Amino acid sequence: MSADRPRRDWRDTLAEATDLALLGFAVALAALPVLTLAPAIATASAALHDRAVTGSWPAARTTLTRFGRALPAGLAASAVALTVAVALGADLLALATGRAPGGGPALAVTAVVAAALLGYAGLVAVAIGRTGGRGWRAAARHVARTCPQRPGAWAAAAGTCGLAVLLAALVTPVAVPILGGYTLAALHAIDVRLADRQAALAGALGRPGGAPEPARAHHPAVGPEAS
Repeated sequence: MSADRPRRDWRDTLAEATDLALLGFAVALAALPVLTLAPAIATASAALHDRAVTGSWPAARTTLTRFGRALPAGLAASAVALTVAVALGADLLALATGRAPGGGPALAVTAVVAAALLGYAGLVAVAIGRTGGRGWRAAARHVARTCPQRPGAWAAAAGTCGLAVLLAALVTPVAVPILGGYTLAALHAIDVRLADRQAALAGALGRPGGAPEPARAHHPAVGPEAS
């Protein structure tokens, strides 16, 4: 471990775990009207991005302002996401119980499609966090372009979201918000680490002698945050 980086102990880990649990509960509280789910996730994602960049959480006033600004477009994003989720859930249930034709192969294909959409949605949530919680269309287009270029990140995000859905069905309901905070943090970590690895590999292949260039710690924003 580098001498200039302080060593983390159990208190740091406990503090971070507590922060993420509180973040999950804040998202759950803000998402109680259901259609505010997307603005709540966008605001939480922006807070996680700030924490990664600056080392501290944003001020409460900043967070509330971001949530208010995210509401108009976020309501529509919530409606679209919930409609897709309900449709896919109904298809999976019908196939699993034999009420729809297709059997095992159709169930497997539908499950793969659902997992791919979950991973895509997770990466969109990360991308929207880099723009202060705004710009859903730009974030969606950006992730749609980059997913085929970064299949590892897409697959890892899909696996993370799929595991979160499975655990949410198994754990007690009061633990679901905690799981949500951890899942969003994991998506941010996946996105940054795999991007750094890809940048380092690209630098190694592009430089004489195979020496890698330093990887960027964070992605550029997909769109400006409004003042």
